[in-house]
Amino acid sequence: MTEYEEIKTKVQNRLFEKLQYSMETEDAQVREMIREEILSEGKSSYIPHGKKEKLCNEIYYAIRKLDVLQELIEDNSITEIMVNGPDCIFVEKGGGLIRYKNRFSSTEKLEDIIQQIVAGSNRVVNESSPIVDARLENGSRVNVVLAPVALNGPILTIRRFPDKPIGVEDLLQMGSVTEEVVRFLEKLVIAGYNIFISGGTGSGKTTFLNVLSGFIPKTERIITIEDSAELQIQGIENLVRLETRNANMEDCKPITIRDLIKASLRMRPDRIIVGEVRSVEAIDMVQALNTGHDGSLSTGHANSARDMLYRLETMILMGMEMPLSAVRRQIAGGIDVIVHLGRLRDKSRKVLEIAEVLGYEDGEIVTAPIYRFEETGIGRDGKIIGELKKRGSLKHLDKLLAAGFSTEEI
Repeated sequence: MTEYEEIKTKVQNRLFEKLQYSMETEDAQVREMIREEILSEGKSSYIPHGKKEKLCNEIYYAIRKLDVLQELIEDNSITEIMVNGPDCIFVEKGGGLIRYKNRFSSTEKLEDIIQQIVAGSNRVVNESSPIVDARLENGSRVNVVLAPVALNGPILTIRRFPDKPIGVEDLLQMGSVTEEVVRFLEKLVIAGYNIFISGGTGSGKTTFLNVLSGFIPKTERIITIEDSAELQIQGIENLVRLETRNANMEDCKPITIRDLIKASLRMRPDRIIVGEVRSVEAIDMVQALNTGHDGSLSTGHANSARDMLYRLETMILMGMEMPLSAVRRQIAGGIDVIVHLGRLRDKSRKVLEIAEVLGYEDGEIVTAPIYRFEETGIGRDGKIIGELKKRGSLKHLDKLLAAGFSTEEI
């Protein structure tokens, strides 16, 4: 332990004794107490002037915030924080992984921070239930894995979202999508097409879902359903946000995505937005799409638009014995368009494919590409050069025409 760390530990311990772990003391008072203790410690130990404010912040974060994570959470350039036990922290910054210089003082301190985060989302994590999803106050997504599942200490992964939601202009500036495609998707959302967003981990599905939700007419009633509330839907007054609940020590029964979808159907929604479909809840999601809730949106993990359809089939069959032909008819009848996103090898996120689901024919779901990204080269800066090219036209125009769009606009 360095001299700086020893000073930090001594000051922290004295403050913990004074505060007696009470949260009643105002934050401003706590900061003043920290400064007084640092000044007092400086009489017997040399603390460089430039490090006093840094020491004050670190101690304050340890007492009232998320310890060494607080600095990372407040850094807008960091998109992911990965804690592999108390001694090993990595961050994603600018698309690359960097090891963070700081560490937790002990495994116990990391476990305390995890419990603080999880309690804030009304979740429980312990040895008997060692895996949990939660969120921070700023909406960041949190995943926790503890022993005995995690072998190298408590594992904490935080997906940090921008404080200001990414909008259409941001996606256009980043080259993730073109103006033509944005206007096309805007018309589909307004007209009530059921759109499913697919992509791999970190491809930007939640961000894109937020952007598409911004095109929903403000007069409609929207219900969002998520494992951990992450969506940042703006401008909708008649908005209901639902979140799942895990079982806990007080014998509270879990409330699943399936339960929430079923409940939402009795709440008179115009549209239902399911943050992510991962398992057997695909049954209820597809059935909701087939029962008059036009314009609903959802996301799922897949390697392509076609692969997303296969995954939905599998998820439905996991939870219900049903002929494959019936499953495919339900999917083909419920989903109108699939938007597939990808993260390319230069770390950029782009719309790679937009496909229309035409229907069910000869035992298969029939799809047709509307747009597809084609790579044309690599720039001097290593960035992939390509274009989202139009490969076909929308065949099912009934919803667009019913919404008042003319054939010229389509």
